[in-house]
Amino acid sequence: MGEVAVKGEAMKQGGATAKGPVVVTGASGFLGSWLVMKLLQAGYTVRATVRDPTNVAKTKPLLELPGAAERLSIWKADLTEEGSFDEAIKGCTGVFHVATPMDFESKDPENEVIKPTVEGMLSIMRACKEAGTVRRVVFTSSAGTVNIEERQRPVYDQNNWSDVDFCRRVKMTGWMYFVAKSLAEKAAMAYAAEHGLDLISIIPTLVVGPFLSVAMPPSLVTALALVTGNEAHYSILKQVQFVHLDDLCDAEIFLFENPDAAGRYVCSSHDSTIHGLAAMLRERYPEYRIPERFREIDDGDLQPVHFSSKKLLDHGFTFRYTVEDMFDAAIRTCREKGLIPLATAGGDGSASAREPGEADAALGRDGPAVGA
Repeated sequence: MGEVAVKGEAMKQGGATAKGPVVVTGASGFLGSWLVMKLLQAGYTVRATVRDPTNVAKTKPLLELPGAAERLSIWKADLTEEGSFDEAIKGCTGVFHVATPMDFESKDPENEVIKPTVEGMLSIMRACKEAGTVRRVVFTSSAGTVNIEERQRPVYDQNNWSDVDFCRRVKMTGWMYFVAKSLAEKAAMAYAAEHGLDLISIIPTLVVGPFLSVAMPPSLVTALALVTGNEAHYSILKQVQFVHLDDLCDAEIFLFENPDAAGRYVCSSHDSTIHGLAAMLRERYPEYRIPERFREIDDGDLQPVHFSSKKLLDHGFTFRYTVEDMFDAAIRTCREKGLIPLATAGGDGSASAREPGEADAALGRDGPAVGA
């Protein structure tokens, strides 16, 4: 436990006082690494926690980010080890808790996913209380804490909660993740209320976009299931909502900095049905064989389910990206990293609407080339 690779925590840069330090847990992952990049761009000093700092494939993209040499340090911490976040959090002004076990194939989900998620959350909250310097914790929750129930409603917002008993009974794809996030968020809210901590929960829907990490992010396994033919994830896309990774990270920082922010916030910019998503992908990427019909999914009058981000938008936040932006960026990055083929059998082989090497909105405006 403790700091491993200090890259500098000078609180002065160019004569100005740097912001932070702040902690980002799960910093080598899909969301965590992009959030570290955005925080560095915003002038923060960042302490990035990872389970294994010796894993160069995971830490190298972080250490090569602009500003990392001056304002990024890597710390070893693990949700399964009580107290392992204490040193990283000591003296920090904020914590962005992103890390969550996401093993959908676990043979023992109660002990390998749910228990460490809840206990790790509480361990971090205890560390924040002991530090005495943390002014706000931003917890990345999940849409899976909101709308997992027997019958879908047309609209959900931050006041809704998933039916944990239903999840455990039906055991749909990803059920252990939905249960873990729900229980962790409720436990954190109770702890924050009891001990006077400022906790914000941000509830993203399916996160899609470019990424710095090496492996295929779990959310893109789902988002790109129609491209890869991963039928086990089709049910998640039946009535699906999306947010661009860059919009989500902007929202995390926005809520951390906004003195009026409180409670839970849905962060979702678009919604669709699996049929609408398939039609968009077929038109935009004809080189992939995108299904037209889906077994076990009602082909009748399937309507989108809307996740309302009104509470977030009422604070003045704005989303910047379209669904096309999200999928163009995700597919381009996956192609560059060799994670998906350039075409699949049955596709017509023609060029896509946006080639993988073409400038992407998220990268051109907000950061270095992915993988740089």
